Amino acid sequence: MTNKTLLITGCSSGIGLESARHMRARGWRVFASCRAQADCDRLIAEGFESPQIDYSVPETIRDGLDSVLAATGGTLHGLFNNGARGLPGAIEDLPAAGLRSLLESNLIGWHDLTQKVLPVMRRQGHGRVVNNSSVLGYVSMRYRGAYVASKFALEGWSDCLRIEMRDTPIHVSLIEPGPITSEMRRNNARQFFQWIQWESSPHAENYRTGLVKRFSEDKSDPDPFELPAEAVCKKLVQALEAPRPRPRYRVTTPAHAMNVLKRALPTNLMDWVISKG
Repeated sequence: MTNKTLLITGCSSGIGLESARHMRARGWRVFASCRAQADCDRLIAEGFESPQIDYSVPETIRDGLDSVLAATGGTLHGLFNNGARGLPGAIEDLPAAGLRSLLESNLIGWHDLTQKVLPVMRRQGHGRVVNNSSVLGYVSMRYRGAYVASKFALEGWSDCLRIEMRDTPIHVSLIEPGPITSEMRRNNARQFFQWIQWESSPHAENYRTGLVKRFSEDKSDPDPFELPAEAVCKKLVQALEAPRPRPRYRVTTPAHAMNVLKRALPTNLMDWVISKG
């Protein structure tokens, strides 16, 4: 490997932040981007190069990548698309504007950045694109329709890109985590109360005893089967450094179990299993 440079998005906390620290410790030159400039400033104080990239703002994608390429002399070995958010709520309560906004952050912006990186990787003759998906990229879950839609789309998009890059030295991998320690619950709560008129919803009672109650809890103990963000880092290392990276890397017991059940069970039975979770 002649060029260990890596751009990671969504590095303000969780998987992105832990990945940036982990890969830097392995000798990579990491560009740890964040959506908000204040988070970039915090990472710069920690010694990172941290361009601002907000997937929902095309100008930051262009300018952020330009700053990375200016610093590296126009090369980039790896891109880890990671920054994403959720918008919990029943599909019948989900405003089109909310879904549109989420898809911009979780899919369209990823496409924009990756499309700009691919010519760089073609010119230099190598590259890795790693996309952080989810167990919800291949199974659905009640009240997660917006996030599920974005991750199902990401899975198909990544598969197409991998096939299209098959005859090139550019490798494309998906990481599919299950429950990972992060700021996702807090971020989901903000999106829920911004977009979902839950008190007038047919699902109001389920929200009250489920999502709303969960958002109000002071979480101190991990969820069942939850792993720290460093569990994702181990898979990221393989995707970036293995001579022949795998198309998919699943993380956590639920991610593996749901993959098996998805293949083994009829749809109606799988729906029943998930509804009991």
